[in-house]
Amino acid sequence: MPLLVFSDLDGTLLDHESYSFAPALPALAALRDLGAGVVLATSKTAAEVAPLRAELGLADWPAIVENGSGLLEAGAEAGFDDSAYRAIRETLRKLPQGFCAFDGFGDMSDAEVARITGLPLAQAALARRREFSEPGRWTGTSAGLEKFLASARDAGLHGRRGGRFLTFSHGRTKADQMEALIARYRPQVTLALGDAPNDIEMLEKADRGIIIPNPHSSPLPRLPGEAAGRVLRAGAAGPEGWNTAVLALLQELNLNNEAPSDG
Repeated sequence: MPLLVFSDLDGTLLDHESYSFAPALPALAALRDLGAGVVLATSKTAAEVAPLRAELGLADWPAIVENGSGLLEAGAEAGFDDSAYRAIRETLRKLPQGFCAFDGFGDMSDAEVARITGLPLAQAALARRREFSEPGRWTGTSAGLEKFLASARDAGLHGRRGGRFLTFSHGRTKADQMEALIARYRPQVTLALGDAPNDIEMLEKADRGIIIPNPHSSPLPRLPGEAAGRVLRAGAAGPEGWNTAVLALLQELNLNNEAPSDG
């Protein structure tokens, strides 16, 4: 396999507002023609990812779901076992401080999740079909958040800040799943694309990383890989930046599948 791509969805391959991936279609086609693999790595649930993965033409590849807490295998339909999710919710309820300032998806209706995410109601229902993690909004103070995160950590939960939400799980990350898939497929080159703090480990683990700018949140800090030239920043947000950056990298690596010229 010449290249294995790991890509975040919201704000990266999908537009932050419209959730469209149309601007990225040329790069997706180029990757398909090359025989490259594309693994979606997202905070979305398996129920959300399965139909989207099929729409993107990526059903032959596994997908990392719920920020790395779960894996949807290639060709698999989304099952459902929320026992781990219910355990996370119960632990959050028992934390000594701050729970009243954290509104998780389990505290919201489908309509509320639709309102805060911009998703259609049916998609919001799928976003609430959680198995491995609990995203939500922190409405308290910064100091209160640090205490809340410390309490969660002491209780065995792992809190991560994404592009929109604070998410709690039992600790597996996108980078953990990525490492296992690299060992499985053994690609010549790996590429990761993302826009949020929960993508940093993935961006640094790949041979090449591309930070997609997100105008709706603070820029990611300068990463060690940028100093080494392994991590670059795309020039545009969302799928437009994704498309341009991927095509440029294919050309740089001489992986654009073009026949050599006679000249």
